[in-house]
Amino acid sequence: MKVIGNHIGGRTAAGSATRSQDVFDPATGAVQAKVLLSNEADVRAAVACARAAFPAWAEVPPVRRARLMNRFLALLNQHKDAVARAITLEHGKVLSDARGEVERGIEVVEFACGIPQLLKGDYTEQASTGIDNWTLRQPLGVVAGITPFNFPLMVPAWMYPVAIAAGNTFVLKPSPIDPSPSLMVAELMREAGFPDGVFNVVQGDKEAVDALLHHPDVQAVSFVGSTAIANAIYETGARHGKRVQALGGAKNHMVVMPDADLEKAADALVGAAYGSAGERCMAISVAVLVGAAAERIMPLLAMRVRALRIGSGLDPASEMGPIVSAPARERIRGYVDAGVAEGAALVVDGRRCTVKGTERGFFLGGSLFDQVTPAMRIYREEIFGPVLCCVRVPGFEEALQLVNAHQYANGVACFTQDGHVAREFGRRVQAGMVGINVPIPVPMAWHGFGGWKKSLFGDMHAYGEEGVRFYTRQKSIMQRWPASTAAGSDFSMPVAQ
Repeated sequence: MKVIGNHIGGRTAAGSATRSQDVFDPATGAVQAKVLLSNEADVRAAVACARAAFPAWAEVPPVRRARLMNRFLALLNQHKDAVARAITLEHGKVLSDARGEVERGIEVVEFACGIPQLLKGDYTEQASTGIDNWTLRQPLGVVAGITPFNFPLMVPAWMYPVAIAAGNTFVLKPSPIDPSPSLMVAELMREAGFPDGVFNVVQGDKEAVDALLHHPDVQAVSFVGSTAIANAIYETGARHGKRVQALGGAKNHMVVMPDADLEKAADALVGAAYGSAGERCMAISVAVLVGAAAERIMPLLAMRVRALRIGSGLDPASEMGPIVSAPARERIRGYVDAGVAEGAALVVDGRRCTVKGTERGFFLGGSLFDQVTPAMRIYREEIFGPVLCCVRVPGFEEALQLVNAHQYANGVACFTQDGHVAREFGRRVQAGMVGINVPIPVPMAWHGFGGWKKSLFGDMHAYGEEGVRFYTRQKSIMQRWPASTAAGSDFSMPVAQ
């Protein structure tokens, strides 16, 4: 049985872990490896390596750090198909989706290659008589990332390329459900020439997370996961004096106006709701059907959901792969049960789905609900599975009020052909990422990813210029070289003269 361990100080290490966890192939239900679950001593070892590497790494000129990042970029492009296959084997998503994940991660690496420009400060000559003032940004030190199972390559790539290019050293704690892609990244970074200790991977569960949050040498923590854990990490990290960026859960709505192209809207809803089996923080899980759009689009949705091709992620014919684990599948089934019990109309029931030849795989079909109300659990809570809830409202204002009243505010979309409606929606909706006729509005690498309300704990979004600010701190320098020294002390507040 393959055993998956850590990558610390430039080499693979088993560490001192005494616990392990099975790594499954979700398509077959078979155990394909065991991942070691690191203890506090392993985390201390990783942080110590990162701390030892930081002073020299921070002194490397940004342009040289960018050149190493360019080498890593070339290697990641060279091996992207192998990384995508590793994602599919451990996560289950279809291979085309895994390839898309790798490409989105590559975009952030490309952005980080521009770090010399991104670290430029501001300069004011003659801020006061004979005084110049400028600002610069400097790295924090050892920073950590705690990432989820659903994007084992892309979400860590929201963090480490920017952090490392900015001069920090990094400790990544990936999900133990699909741990291999992170180790592949570590090997590629070593091959690219990054010094030992600049990038480290510590496998594990809550024990490793707690050790990172409590370690005094960890200066900042980035997290993506559920809202409850994001809130706890934000509070714990802040209490220990750390900068924290914690992205939480979502309940992304897509408003469909009566004037929308309903064929395109139906295609967008099915792709956004059931792609990656709904295990995306940007998946559309609520369709807000406005007025006459409801009766017209429901048959289109039902037809498409029933026709979903479900199978192994390695099968090119599959449109939706398995759920990531057996417990996750049972949790999602429980939500569908709850929706039926609360009175929602289950138009398509995906609770019982098997794939011929892989009957032990963790498969679910797509479930489609109509007549969902805001009081129902399936509307209020994040399901994180292939379940689409349809809510009917009479008009645009009611749709906007419904979206804005939800506790989550990660992403949202509106399909319409009315420019005024689109403009008002974009201006007035309370969410961090907005799509107009775009169902999954994940920002490009040079912008930034993040929600509002209970979808984000912290002040800065992930990657983009927000990421540069998160992983650096500003320093202001005022300098004067007087021609002669004035006699006497000046006890007044300095002002521009």
